[in-house]
Amino acid sequence: MPSSSTLIFVVIFFLETLAAMLQNGFMVAVLGREWMRCCTLPAGDMIVACLAASRFCLHGMALLNNLLDSFNFRSIVSYFNIPWNFINTLTYWLTAWLAVFYCVKISSFSHPIFCWLKWRISRSVLRLLLGSLIISGVTVIPAVTRDIILIQMIASQSSHGNCTLVDRIRTFHRYFLMPIIVLVLSIPFLLFLVSTLLLMFSLHWHLRQMRAHRSSPRDPSTQAHTMALKSLTFFLVFYTSYFLSLIIAFMKITTLQDQWHWAWEVVTYAGICLHSSILVLSSPKLRKALKMRLWKALDKKQFILSYQYQ
Repeated sequence: MPSSSTLIFVVIFFLETLAAMLQNGFMVAVLGREWMRCCTLPAGDMIVACLAASRFCLHGMALLNNLLDSFNFRSIVSYFNIPWNFINTLTYWLTAWLAVFYCVKISSFSHPIFCWLKWRISRSVLRLLLGSLIISGVTVIPAVTRDIILIQMIASQSSHGNCTLVDRIRTFHRYFLMPIIVLVLSIPFLLFLVSTLLLMFSLHWHLRQMRAHRSSPRDPSTQAHTMALKSLTFFLVFYTSYFLSLIIAFMKITTLQDQWHWAWEVVTYAGICLHSSILVLSSPKLRKALKMRLWKALDKKQFILSYQYQ
């Protein structure tokens, strides 16, 4: 029987996953419908729509893997880790491209490279999305190889096979596959990190200029810049913790007890869930669609209540 603290973290994880899937499903529905109706989308909305779809699948796979692991179906979990690794890698790349896009479009750097990127990036979004899909498919091969090796290790141990073979597989997994997997995840993370830090520096520099011209702290533009800086700082911390937690899990630097496994999962996926909320609230298009859905739901509820009391 699990402890009360474990049950609390299980409930929190389920609620967090449900909220994340609802948010990302809402973004996919709104932006996908506009994409199909108009046959095009603004470049930033294209990245957000693809990122929301990948995160929806990522949270669903995380929930499924944790449930299977809780019921001791670990051999099946090894097979489900293959699509999870693909979706996770794709999410990393899409998050990196979204950070690069915002950095190029919002930052006020006057360097010729930034001027060229501002002109070029909107035209290259479809290529970046297709490239992310191809890169994720290719770079997930080491992770697939790792999972196949792990399945073979479990089979060889259960059948009392050769221990020397198991030791060789473990050595190959630790010293060859693990560095490749870490490198695969590090490249998009470094892109995200550099782009976010540059954007934060640009916003901070612009905010100092506004304050130097005696702009009021309650000025809408000043408040918008301050809120953007806080949101970026918040997401930078959480996404870095998500990256580090995955590296720790892949490298098996530490082994968590069962009672802390769900707490680890809650903290790991909290940043992605909250960033989805930020994307919904920061987009005028998504915010307007959310208000319309809420008003329709409230009007329908009031109609049902008034009909029941008649």
